[in-house]
Order: sequence, then C-alpha cells, then structure tokens
Amino acid sequence: MEQQGSVIGSFLPLIILFAIFYFLILRPQQKAQKAHKAMLESLDKGDKIITTGGLIAVIVKTEEDFIKIKLNDDTIVKLDRAYVAKKVELGENA
Repeated sequence: MEQQGSVIGSFLPLIILFAIFYFLILRPQQKAQKAHKAMLESLDKGDKIITTGGLIAVIVKTEEDFIKIKLNDDTIVKLDRAYVAKKVELGENA
C-alpha cells in the first residue's frame, strides 16, 4: 500500500509540469491559430491586409484557396490565403 502512494507522488511533479506547459504554451497558441483562421475566412473584397512579406494590399477578389490583391493602381497579384498576416482595421494607419 505504501508503494502505491510513492508512485503517485513521483508522477505528481510531472503532471503539474505538463499542466503548466499546457496553460502557458499550448492553449494560447491554439487560441491564436483559431483567431487567425477565423480572420482568413472573414476576408472580403475591399479589405486591407498585410502579407507575411510585409506588403500592404487591398483585396480585389476572394477565391477558395487564393485571393487577388491590388498592390497599387496597376499591379494585381494572386496570393495564397496562408500568407495573409493580418487584416488592417480602419483605425490603424497603414
């Protein structure tokens, strides 16, 4: 009976360490991924975005896996949705 208590006692620090790791690392990362996915799904024509390369563009047309963006008055390119870093909100200066 005494040996069973020592087995639980030896695994307790490992369980606590895993719980700390989960709440400080994994859970916030999962929330950020979910928020980024929701942002990608909500992209629409006319939205201003910043790509992972740092380009600021306006969406011209949305497709299933790609979006067409306008970099300036003459340049329209096709961009994979995965390379959209963030959507520029109206209050931000970009």
